[in-house]
Amino acid sequence: MAAYGRPSLRDLFDESPTPHIAHPPRSHHRDFYIATDGSFRPHGSVSTTGTEDVSGGLGVVVETIDGERVVRLSVPDTAPDNNVAEYRALHLGLDVLAARAPPDARVGLLIDHDQLAANVNAEVLATHGSAYDPPHTVSVPRGTGLHWRGIQARINGFREIRAARISGDRNPAHPLANAPEQYAHVNGEADRCVRPGLRATDEQVPPPSRAERGASD
Repeated sequence: MAAYGRPSLRDLFDESPTPHIAHPPRSHHRDFYIATDGSFRPHGSVSTTGTEDVSGGLGVVVETIDGERVVRLSVPDTAPDNNVAEYRALHLGLDVLAARAPPDARVGLLIDHDQLAANVNAEVLATHGSAYDPPHTVSVPRGTGLHWRGIQARINGFREIRAARISGDRNPAHPLANAPEQYAHVNGEADRCVRPGLRATDEQVPPPSRAERGASD
């Protein structure tokens, strides 16, 4: 289960907005949750260990619906800027889950990059049989290369997927991305769980905009 006093990815997802996609009346709970983050350090910058560093990093945390951690990753990266690093981190996280989860899994993404979260959900609306047209044309940063195509392929490979927008200070993948030299040990952790123990298909969960309202509101 998730550590005491630290919100699980499911809790963070439930509390966060999902750009362009309203939370449905039925449960919006997912089978798996992925938090990703990418960092960029220009040449001559100083890492958290106090040494000069020319690379950034990618951070990934995957959990099941009941808070069991599947995997964590903290790897160095050489993205040309922070925007591209965010796309590379998400591509890595989706690849990691695809190798461990069945294709009928429902997936929730936690991303602290506005445009990336919006692009993911626009892609979902365009490809998953939605009755609504995508709210905007997807535009990805230059230098992303084939990473957006890889993300698109993974989005289409899962039964359901959507992205929630969280703040960087609440993203558990943030420290993993920003200090890969400090968190390299997490890459050797064994997978703790590869299938969720609970699928809450009938539970009714109000969206964040309604969750705090009283019965008379």
